[in-house]
Amino acid sequence: MEEAKAKEKDLVVDVSSSEVRIALMEDHRLIEYNHESSQGHCFSVGDVYLGRVKKILPSLNAAFVDIGDSKEAFIHYLDLGLFFSAFDEFVRDCNPNRNLRGMYSGIKLGKPLEKEGRIEDHLKPGQMIVAQIVKEPISTKGSRLTAEISLAGRNIVLLPFADKVSISQKISSREEKRRLETLVKSILPRNYGAIIRTAAEGKNASVLVAETKSLIEKWEGSWKKIAGSKGVQLLFTEYSKTTTVLRDLLNDSFTGIHVNDAKTADEIRRYISLILPEQEKIVHLYEGREPIFDHFEVTRQLKSSFGKVVPMKQGAYLVIESTEALNVVDVNSGIRAKTTDQEENTFEVNKLAAEEIARQLRLRDMGGIIIVDFIDMDSAEHRNALHKYMQDLMASDRAKHNVLTLTKFALMQITRQRIRPVTQIDTTEKCPLCHGTGKITSTVVVDEQVERQLAYYVQDKGIRNLTLRTSPILGAYLSRGWNSYISKWRRKYRCKLRLVESTANSILQYEFLNSEGEVLD
Repeated sequence: MEEAKAKEKDLVVDVSSSEVRIALMEDHRLIEYNHESSQGHCFSVGDVYLGRVKKILPSLNAAFVDIGDSKEAFIHYLDLGLFFSAFDEFVRDCNPNRNLRGMYSGIKLGKPLEKEGRIEDHLKPGQMIVAQIVKEPISTKGSRLTAEISLAGRNIVLLPFADKVSISQKISSREEKRRLETLVKSILPRNYGAIIRTAAEGKNASVLVAETKSLIEKWEGSWKKIAGSKGVQLLFTEYSKTTTVLRDLLNDSFTGIHVNDAKTADEIRRYISLILPEQEKIVHLYEGREPIFDHFEVTRQLKSSFGKVVPMKQGAYLVIESTEALNVVDVNSGIRAKTTDQEENTFEVNKLAAEEIARQLRLRDMGGIIIVDFIDMDSAEHRNALHKYMQDLMASDRAKHNVLTLTKFALMQITRQRIRPVTQIDTTEKCPLCHGTGKITSTVVVDEQVERQLAYYVQDKGIRNLTLRTSPILGAYLSRGWNSYISKWRRKYRCKLRLVESTANSILQYEFLNSEGEVLD
């Protein structure tokens, strides 16, 4: 574990007009990848909605809820929470003309819901309910909801309509547990509970008070929406995925956070100043000419890591298939033969595969049931050692998981918390030049094609500040020599023309961008 803590961590954030892409690197190796659209809203874990009950399912003791998605969300009776009756009373009585804070603190929590109760006794079709997404829509299934709202901070998780303060089991000191419990209880208003996270250990009172206050303000800020509108709507979201990654992972081992957008960099600095002020200096604004994902070699690793076949060292490789029910990983030794001892060689390949599989589960966010077909080993000692090795590799995975021992056929079953669809990146693409025909325009006239398009934007559209994004090969061709094509075009059309090379582009693919970085049609 000490060795894992010593690893350098870098967060690379690529902000574009359409999406934000986040890559977590450990020792320059891609470990986690997230992306969120900046156009419109998607239904994400942690989002809190005012929804409308559509249908009761007595046989499942559950209900379908409309939260504005095309697929209706699902909530089970056991997800209503212990004090749902008090919560429901608050939602029903919310009124813009009332003192909402006084009304909230004046509600009596009453008796907790019975475990064997029925959902039809508490929900009716058409009823409005405040609920939070705990599992995103996957395939044909809608979101999974809970009415036990939680607002997660770095040190504290705030629980509206609760009466308990729980403490992380990882805090071992009894004195520290007592201090934190006493402190948090003293600052929580009536009808609030909390979970004290491991990161709170050793934190002074001012940090915990400030965080608790900000979480309460976020929750109470949604009351006006509940009171002012009885229609289905989003009340608030969790933090962006960037800050969520920072909230859960940021520690002293982080060496740098690199962002290519000044506004986002400032937001991250402000957030870090709240949760870990001494780490504020690690945020860097990237202003290089090449795309940020190319500079940090994220693009190359994405292309090599998300295919069906994942190569490893010395010829070994994995084959990964995802289905509706489970994910299957097949381990192949390929041409690898490091030692003459077949059993020892097989064990080494399996250990190498275990390292890559643990990385792939986090990288693709694979959840549900994962079946790994390792190469057969005769030695029971090796099978047990491989099981222990996989458990150690998975220890740093934030998702809840369980690793079972190998069967006699060298199959390993892994279950991993599934809260969102598996991340899929298609590493094969239709050729943008031949459009699948297998034939392209002669490379001799590619410069004429580029120049015609440039002339159109400058002369017909009046755009004089342009960026030409090409593959490194085409870029080298257009910029070679002191009197290059790029230089000629700048003089001929009297425009500001910047060349950017991107490994994401195929050999002869190019595109023009305006001064805001938007791709021109």
